[in-house]
Amino acid sequence: MARGFGAQGIGLCRTEHMFMEQERLPFVQKMILAEDSKERQRWLAKLLPFQRSDFTGILKEMHGLPVIIRLIDPPLHEFLPSYDDQLVKVTILKMKRSPKAKLEQEESLLRAIEGMREQNPMLGLRGIRLGLLFPEIIQMQVRAILEAAIALKKKGVDVRPEIMIPLVGHVNELRVTRETLEATARQVVEEQKTSVPYKFGTMIEIPRAALTAAEIARYAEFFSFGTNDLTQTTFGFSRDDAEGKFLLRYVEEKILPVNPFASLDTTGVGRLMRIAVEEGRGARAGLEVGICGEHGGDPASIAFCHELGLDYVSCSPYRVPVARLAAAQAALATTERDR
Repeated sequence: MARGFGAQGIGLCRTEHMFMEQERLPFVQKMILAEDSKERQRWLAKLLPFQRSDFTGILKEMHGLPVIIRLIDPPLHEFLPSYDDQLVKVTILKMKRSPKAKLEQEESLLRAIEGMREQNPMLGLRGIRLGLLFPEIIQMQVRAILEAAIALKKKGVDVRPEIMIPLVGHVNELRVTRETLEATARQVVEEQKTSVPYKFGTMIEIPRAALTAAEIARYAEFFSFGTNDLTQTTFGFSRDDAEGKFLLRYVEEKILPVNPFASLDTTGVGRLMRIAVEEGRGARAGLEVGICGEHGGDPASIAFCHELGLDYVSCSPYRVPVARLAAAQAALATTERDR
């Protein structure tokens, strides 16, 4: 649908949704509950064919166009039952005097979920942090991406995968992660005896990443602004809580001119973006920079992105026509000013 509307690639392919498929979820949960890396890798080996098939389909469909694939981002507990639901289940089993083996299995799961609970999951163990603690997960994903790409290249398909590492805050996080993933990429190329063009980049969604973009650009071949989270972390707002409780009032009473999750806050969030673009490109000439998230379909935000010199905006399929029109209008406005 997006291509029918004129899209020229995929700016954000989320991989965590792939793990939620019903036939895969049991493997995902066993992988999460694994007691050590060896056991975790055993379950990841069962997930590898699923991921490889996903990427084969996507890259084949996008023949000749870039596909930016984000490695797993949310905390692992999101793939497990909720703590409250599991507590109720265990309590019922106890009341019914269920078989000991069954009760112990469900109690073990409850303890695992409890151990993963976080006070603020958005700022917890997710994104690049998750990959640093459990590198075998993202190694499996990179292997799946490149094996799919190489298989398609051998069939004459023009593949252009770009691998995005989310939630970087410090350059050392990205340096270590990229070294790990580059080793996996080299291994796949050696095994397959064929190489494909690919890039490693990162999502800029933490203020510190924007402020240290020159350092981060040494290990990133592209930046993608995750403006939903960048807005949350810059304002200190939880989007889910703010929109349901006080943000509408802020807009009605002109405390804020607009909802910053609907249209970019150009003076605050936008300033961070400007720093990241200028310093990132200063450190790496030709650095590809784009934006993904709901702001990518907002005309005012697109005009600002054009002003910053971004290479692309990414949005949902239905918003592509509006985004293309807004991008054209921004380009025309720039041409008029330059005359």
